[in-house]
Amino acid sequence: MIYLLEDDESIRKLVIYALVNQGFEAEGFGAPSAFRAAVKNKLPELVILDIMLPEEDGITVLKKLRRDPATASLPIVMLTAKNAEFNRVEGLDSGADDYISKPFGMMEFIARIRALLRRSGDRAPVREYAIGPLLISPDRREVKVAGEPVTLTYKEFSLLLILAENAGNVLTRRVLLERVWDLDDDCENRTLDVHVRTLRAKLGEAGALIETVRGVGYRLRKGD
Repeated sequence: MIYLLEDDESIRKLVIYALVNQGFEAEGFGAPSAFRAAVKNKLPELVILDIMLPEEDGITVLKKLRRDPATASLPIVMLTAKNAEFNRVEGLDSGADDYISKPFGMMEFIARIRALLRRSGDRAPVREYAIGPLLISPDRREVKVAGEPVTLTYKEFSLLLILAENAGNVLTRRVLLERVWDLDDDCENRTLDVHVRTLRAKLGEAGALIETVRGVGYRLRKGD
């Protein structure tokens, strides 16, 4: 089930129609109160949030979802006005996994939703990565630092896991963008940088394990 929170009825109906036509279960909501009631009743597989909403803005809704353990790891896509860079960066900083600018092409929109759902549904091998104070459990999608749990978004976890799987090796920006965001070039470099910055902050003392290799990409140190 996909939930869409969008106050523009014409956009809401168009998106829901397109999703259902492609075989998804989808439901739209025009206000945060109705959306929250639905989430409490049934958790969706993915959430699409508009920025501009009645009652409260989409960023506020996003932050509340990320603070709630039941929805902290839900894949979340933000809909933003074209060229609203501040909103995009704020959304990524607040835990959004992806953003789509209005107006958008429906084929690209569906493709990006499919990609995010595909990645969120992939089962990682049962294995743990212990690097210094950092412990990553792919099968349980859990991360701990010095024994304390750390809540990450879907994209943050995916980024950290890819770095852990290749610990000690430098992964280029292009590789990370392709594998985490399905982007084939470096046009969205701010997306990667924002996620790395947020990931480091959330990991606390283990954040220093993520190294920047200038002009190339990022690497997760193997630890001591």
